[in-house]
Amino acid sequence: MMKKKVLVIDDSNPIRLLLEAILSRHYTVTAVPDGLAAMAWLSKGNNADAIVTDLHMPNIDGWELLEHLSNSYLYKEIPVLVLSGEVVNADPSAITARYSNVQVVMQKPFDPVVLLEKVAHILNGQLTASIS
Repeated sequence: MMKKKVLVIDDSNPIRLLLEAILSRHYTVTAVPDGLAAMAWLSKGNNADAIVTDLHMPNIDGWELLEHLSNSYLYKEIPVLVLSGEVVNADPSAITARYSNVQVVMQKPFDPVVLLEKVAHILNGQLTASIS
């Protein structure tokens, strides 16, 4: 069986490496530093079964990325897990309500076991919007 693909977007190299290490045992992971690189990757015909993204990044930040993904015919069905330290300043339920593809909003620092569970649930279609 082919592994599902997860696109990880975070401008912090240590966080990207950590997420890659956690997720790559179960999924094929592509990790990029910002929304611009993510959109470039997607526009080359690549596809992801799920996206894990930070909100605060250079170039195209997570908010702009979410806006683009949710308004895109090609990408609006890709489930998204928002993983950010910025969630404290935003109402997570407002994020999941505004962006239909956002399934989970998680706060940094995060528990790797919980993150893996949330990604698995997203990919299996067993999760509807939750906040951790």
